Amino acid sequence: MTRFPPTVGVSSTHPATMPGDHAEIPVWNAENWFYEDWPVGQKIRSLRRTISEGESHQFNMLVTDIHPYVQDQIFAETEGLFGKRLVAGAFVFSAGLGLVATNCVNAFSYGYDKLRFIKPTFIGDSIYTIRTHMEKQPKYEDMGLIRASYEVFKNEGELVLYCEHLQTVTYRDPATAKGGAS
Repeated sequence: MTRFPPTVGVSSTHPATMPGDHAEIPVWNAENWFYEDWPVGQKIRSLRRTISEGESHQFNMLVTDIHPYVQDQIFAETEGLFGKRLVAGAFVFSAGLGLVATNCVNAFSYGYDKLRFIKPTFIGDSIYTIRTHMEKQPKYEDMGLIRASYEVFKNEGELVLYCEHLQTVTYRDPATAKGGAS
């Protein structure tokens, strides 16, 4: 098994707007990687989280999703295809990616490809996510393009969502980084 650098507790960004002794503390859940540091092939797995009725309902209200499959228990049980209410796919996407999101100050979201809702997710299901760093390539004068896959699973390993996240990432050294993708 290939060993990769840890993804949490990396060196601080040293913000000038806080006390110096606070700025020296490593940032939790952060990657200060540059394009050159991005380890192709690395996989990380999140902890599981159970989706509650309350947070599912709050998300639906926030985005005004009042579809009967996600909001109407009677419809879901008596007329719905699955016999119970679904969790909105947009919420599974958001929560699933949030489980493995890190705060890399050198990376910027470029978009998502291949987003697929493979199986339904229901209130009370527990989800977890596996992120895999797939590839990287030079893109712009100061940034390269990174592609990572996100697989969201429910309960004990049933795949419910797949997508690929594209991010632009700042080069540490533009002259050498653009010479070849690794």
